[in-house]
Amino acid sequence: MGVVLALAAALSYGLSDFVGGVASRRSSPWPVAIMCAVGGMAGAVLVALTRSGDPTPADLGWGALAGVGSGLGGAFLYRGLAAGRMGVVAPVSGVGAAVLPVVVALLGGERPGLLVWCGIAAALPGIWLVSREPGDGGRLADGLLDGVLAGAGFGLLFAAIGQVPQSAGYWPLAVAQTVGLVSVVITATLLGDSWRPRTALEVGGGLLAGALATLAALGFLLATQAGLLTVAAVLTSIYPAVTVLLAATVLRERLGAAQGVGLLLCLACVALVAAG
Repeated sequence: MGVVLALAAALSYGLSDFVGGVASRRSSPWPVAIMCAVGGMAGAVLVALTRSGDPTPADLGWGALAGVGSGLGGAFLYRGLAAGRMGVVAPVSGVGAAVLPVVVALLGGERPGLLVWCGIAAALPGIWLVSREPGDGGRLADGLLDGVLAGAGFGLLFAAIGQVPQSAGYWPLAVAQTVGLVSVVITATLLGDSWRPRTALEVGGGLLAGALATLAALGFLLATQAGLLTVAAVLTSIYPAVTVLLAATVLRERLGAAQGVGLLLCLACVALVAAG
């Protein structure tokens, strides 16, 4: 069940990034990021109201820390998606999103089996190869720095939300999304960019992306509670493969040979982790 939930989270994150990326490219990234955070917060509050829980101050603190990572990750992701190719920026962010929570899980005492380790070994180069720009001699595309910063933010999100126990309910998730909204506003303000939504595309695209992100975060939280944080983090971090495939089929972005190999490695990761 943990594997299924993590893959569902990956699918939702990939869809969210695609929707938000398209809206950012056709308008402006910061208003879309803001509306995504608003949609995520509203969705998380609705989810939290469906189930009672008894969160401790520590649980809410983990949620707040996750919100900082979510806000920063989303902000830099959308800025990168608007500046570079969607099939490159999102995959780069997946590397950081996978590495940080795995390190935290290992320090916390998790010891995955051999097949899971093989899956992790396949996932990291797989995500990296998917990020290669086809036809440029291997040079990474514009927006790489934003992808790296987004990956660090999402890695913090995964590592922190993975510490929330089942008894806490879903209010830590609502706290995470609320803090994420504040983080995006502060980041945009400090960078001197305009973040107030002005078009229907910015509002609608952002809200839809936020709703999908809430489903993804919920799936990831449940996956960590049903299994290992290591497994949940690695499988969820394959979400860029969904974004890349959508970019190739919907936007007609060409996939290079290296990206094809990367996608195959991501599929191998899923198979190995599931078998382990």
